[in-house]
Formats: sequence, C-alpha cells, structure tokens
Amino acid sequence: MVHKHILLFTYPVQGAINPSLQLAKQLIRMGVKVTLVTCVSAHRRMPKTTTFPQGLTFASFSDGYDDGFKVGDDYEHLLSELKNRGSQKLAQLITASAEEGNPVTGLVYTMLQTWVAKVAQSLHIPSTLLWTQPATIFHIFFYYFNGYGDTITSISNDPSFFVELPVLPQLSKRDLPSFLDASNPDSDTKSFKFLLHRFKEQLNTLNEEENPRILVNTFDALEPEALRAIDEKLNFIAIGPLVPSAFLDGKYRSDTSFGADLFQKSKDYVEWLDLKPKSSVVYVSFGSLATLSKRQVEEIARGLLESHRPFLWVIRATENGENEEDELSRREELEQLGMIVPWCGQVEVLSHPSLGCFVSHCGWNSSLECLVFGVPMVCFPQSSDQPTNAKLLEDVFKIGVRVTVNEDGIVEGDEIKRCIEVVMGGGEKGEEMNKNANKWRDLAMEAASEGGSVEMNVRAFVDEVEIFFDKSKSI
Repeated sequence: MVHKHILLFTYPVQGAINPSLQLAKQLIRMGVKVTLVTCVSAHRRMPKTTTFPQGLTFASFSDGYDDGFKVGDDYEHLLSELKNRGSQKLAQLITASAEEGNPVTGLVYTMLQTWVAKVAQSLHIPSTLLWTQPATIFHIFFYYFNGYGDTITSISNDPSFFVELPVLPQLSKRDLPSFLDASNPDSDTKSFKFLLHRFKEQLNTLNEEENPRILVNTFDALEPEALRAIDEKLNFIAIGPLVPSAFLDGKYRSDTSFGADLFQKSKDYVEWLDLKPKSSVVYVSFGSLATLSKRQVEEIARGLLESHRPFLWVIRATENGENEEDELSRREELEQLGMIVPWCGQVEVLSHPSLGCFVSHCGWNSSLECLVFGVPMVCFPQSSDQPTNAKLLEDVFKIGVRVTVNEDGIVEGDEIKRCIEVVMGGGEKGEEMNKNANKWRDLAMEAASEGGSVEMNVRAFVDEVEIFFDKSKSI
C-alpha cells in the first residue's frame, strides 16, 4: 500500500507560506505525509523555536536570492531562477522519494507557479493549485481573459460607473485588482505587466488539465457564488479559513508564522493590551510588503492622535535597519496614547478582547483573520488584490469602511479619524459592522470546527488525489 505523500511548493512570501503551513497541518491530521518546499531565504526566516507537527518535513533550495528579494532587484530574473532551480529540486525530491519507497502522490503549489504543474505532469503526478486570494479574484481574472477584457480596461474613473461580471458584485475602477487598472502606477511597470501574463499562463495551465482542482483559502458560507464552477472543468474547493488552529480552539499562545522569533523581544505589547478595556484598541498594520510614504505615515499618526483612542501600530524596520517611526514629528504624543512596535503576532492581537478595530491594507490573510475573530475594519488597500478585498469587506461582508484618498493619492488624517469613528463611535453603521463581524466569526468557526466544511473538503481532496495518482500510474 502506498502512503499518501504530498509535496507542497510555496512561493517565498509570508502571504503564501502562512496558509501553506496551515494546509500542511490539515493534511497531516488526515494521515498525509507533507514535504513543504520553498527557497532558502524563506526557510531561514522560519522561527527556529517552533515545533512543527510530526509528518511535516522541509526541503529548501537556493533561487539565487538567499538574502531575500530587495527593492530594485530584477523580478523577472527572480521568477526565472525560481522556476529553473525549483524544477530541478522538485524532480530530485520526487525521484529520491520514489527510490526510498515513499513516492510522492501529489503536488500542491501556490499561485502563479505554473512550472510546478509542468514538473508534476512530466512525472505523471497529479498537481493542484492553492489559491491564496479570495475566489472572487480568480473569477475577475478568468473573465478578463475570457470575453470581458475590453470592458474591464475601459471602465471610467467615474465612481458611478461599474463593470458587471457574472455572479460577482458590481465593481468600479477602484475595486479592481491593481494589475487590471491601466491607470494604476503598478500597471505601468514591467514587473506587474509580467505578473498579469503569469495569471494568463495560470489559466492556460488549468485549462490543459483533465480535472483541474483549485484549493481556495476561503469558506463555503463566505463566497458561495464565487465558489461555483466557472465552467464544467474548474472545480473550486474551499479549504479555509487557514488560520492557526490554536487560536480557533480558543488557546492563547504566540503565533507561529514568520516573525515569531521576535515575540520575546516584543512581548510587552501583550501586557499593554491586557491593560486596555474591551474593544477599545485600534490596531494598525500594513502587512509585510507595503511601503508607505513619509507623508502618509504622518497622516496616519495625525488621524490616530485626533481619534483619542489607544492604538497598537506596527511600523516595520526598513532594509537598512532604520525605523520609519524614528522620523515621526509627534512621536512623544503618540507614545503617550498608544504603542508602536516593529512586529507583533497578528492573530494573537486580533484575538485579544481589547481589540476594537483593525486599520489594514486588506491583504487576504489579514482580512480572513478579521472575519475569523470578528474584528471590524478600516479598509486601507494598497495594491494587488487588496482593492477588491476592500470592496468585499465593505459592501459584501459588511464589516468594514473604506478610506477615500485625496487628489494626491494620500489618505488624510481627518479621513482616518472619520473611518475609525464610524467603526468604533457607537453609531448605527458601526453597530451593523460589529453584528456582521460576529456573524462571520461564528460561520468561520463552524467551518473550521471538527466535522466542519474545512475537514470535509480537505478529506475529499485527499481521497481524490489518491484516486488520480493510482490512475496515472496505471497508464
């Protein structure tokens, strides 16, 4: 009897690795051996003190950027090296596993790494895409490349103009992923145009497969329309929310995602939160990649000060080790009202009873975590899928209010204060958001509970992989 063994290849950024680790834990609970494959730079950043579950092993390889990808590096070259060196590593792992009597029975890969599917196909192993953004985003790209491209790109900047795509909410220009907005600065760069090509390549690869399956980090109740098959071929499987189970179980301990090695250095933020009243703290974080201008940082500071509410603000260190907070003009006032840290365990903060609001860039991991823990949001999207996520959070899930930028593309302090007050000021809209946040929290917990949709869907996927592996080996 062949034991189930899945290689899980993840792109080396936190937004892909965190859900990949949680999926690996789900698979292991079902008796699957998992080998998580990523590049050296990502593996180095994993916390050394974390205890990973038995059955999970790691394999890393050099993509030529062992110290991590930096601003100014050639993104196309990075992806090319990732493909060339990663293909060799995967082939070696698959061959070695077969020789050791522990053959790989399936390959799972995160978004846009279509070369992984090609390696699997060449070695007659079933492969599956792990989509780490909402199902809605997949639909938008699908329709962009299937009859709606001109409609999407020609949409007016006028906020009263919308594009209507099947089963999706009406989308204005500001609701589109930044890659599809020709007026967005991101879309004018070579790297982002290259990424758009990658989305097209992803769709083509899925179209070539006999029975393409797409694992999506969402849950059935959250995106029921978008999880329906776009056509007869594409099969979406909701396997989220992929959030650390320790927090879903109500246990309180340090987060095990990247950065947890800083926990002991920053543990005082937990003690600070413990001293604050229930639902009183504003949490501000823009993820691991977004970089804000100095002017924007100052406007955030002004908005927080004028809101007169305690806040926990994550300001990352820059590449040269300096902190943006060092140049804040009103730092002393800020420190009297709130706390500024270079890192924190986000799920630990969001699950804390003192949290009342999250000012967020609306990355999908952060958005899902807010839904899981019932935290309303001030939506402050930057790029990529974040504008669409903000649209979902405000108008579909109804747990957030979205900021408005001025003519210079800056969100002013008055606007930030206004949005915080909408969420936390006790008005009708804020009460509605809190009510909806509690509703989604209960549905998310139900999905992640024993016997819930996550367990059922992952188990069905595992059984499918076994069937397809046996079929491929009999050919």
